[in-house]
Amino acid sequence: MTLDDFLAQKPLFYDAIDYERFPKAYREIVHLLPELKIIHLVGTNGKGSTGRFLATALHRSGKKVGHYTSPHILRFNERIWMDGSDISDEALEAAHQKLLGWIPLQMAEALSYFEYTTLLAMVVYEECEYVVCEAGLGGEFDATAAFDKVLSIFTPIDFDHAAFLGGSIESIATTKLRSMQSVALLGKQKHPEVETIARSIAEEKGCKLLRVSDILTPNIEEQALHLATKNGLSNYLRDNLTLAMVAYTLLGYEATENLFDQNALFGRLSRIAPNITLDVGHNALAANSIAQAYFGKKVTLVYNTYGDKEYREILTLLKPIVDSVEIIDVDEARIVERSLLESVLQELDIPYRSFEEINTNQEYLVFGSFSVAETFLKRMNVTSTMV
Repeated sequence: MTLDDFLAQKPLFYDAIDYERFPKAYREIVHLLPELKIIHLVGTNGKGSTGRFLATALHRSGKKVGHYTSPHILRFNERIWMDGSDISDEALEAAHQKLLGWIPLQMAEALSYFEYTTLLAMVVYEECEYVVCEAGLGGEFDATAAFDKVLSIFTPIDFDHAAFLGGSIESIATTKLRSMQSVALLGKQKHPEVETIARSIAEEKGCKLLRVSDILTPNIEEQALHLATKNGLSNYLRDNLTLAMVAYTLLGYEATENLFDQNALFGRLSRIAPNITLDVGHNALAANSIAQAYFGKKVTLVYNTYGDKEYREILTLLKPIVDSVEIIDVDEARIVERSLLESVLQELDIPYRSFEEINTNQEYLVFGSFSVAETFLKRMNVTSTMV
């Protein structure tokens, strides 16, 4: 069975997760894989761009490196990047067939979409020295947490996925931070209690915990500012770049501008046309960062959202920069009912209508989730994220 057919049988979302299933499957193949240096990225926002900054720098320095990220926008291959490019269809299929030969078919079929993809990535990366591995929705119980790690990196932690992680910042942070192992790097945080919890867990686990401010040097800070200005990065993307540069030095290397002179991962405030910016953010922390990046400006917001997101808070945060909202129809069961979204827009006194086409005289921000980004790009007949 081809990879496309195999994955098509698996639902993308689950109401409950079997936390023993993936570690058991991983134990089936771990002896067949070389010892990989895995850098684990956990957090609410910034994992993708931080990981790509770091993975690209490691690649440019001569290391064979993979970057595992999720979800994808247009093509599944986006999830498995290696040595500067997304994996090819042929290499993906070869890895899939190899993996099916390593684990029992019944076990492979029982794995979730994300769990199987995670194992598949490890097969693709079997010849890599470093793997920058992004967690899915969680931390401690995430499939990616089963791997031994040389470094855990924690990007900003905020409210998200309450159904799985809990409704308080304490429960969310605890679940994410308990994925740390031997050495952990804590990025800039919005909530002070995140650092308190991190210190407690690090002490319990005997993990060496460092804050980005503990390692940040004036030289790195100056380089990050220069690169952010040169590449048009917003403040939050500059923070992610800085975190990646600090992580690089923590691995024992010297962070230099030529290694980190790059744009962010596609979909992170990506300028896809002279008057269109696209961002895959979908929570309040992302909305707040967007609002800061656009402070003093006004945009037409192309938007939709999943029903379980705090879209009232998100739209409240974005209101100062929004002239009007254009609701884009997204064909997915998790999308909020149109009437509920319209009710919130009316309460917030934000003008809205349905998205139909781009007006060249307006400035657009496409925001709301990976599904919103995918739908918009397909409406615009964009077939690749290499824009």
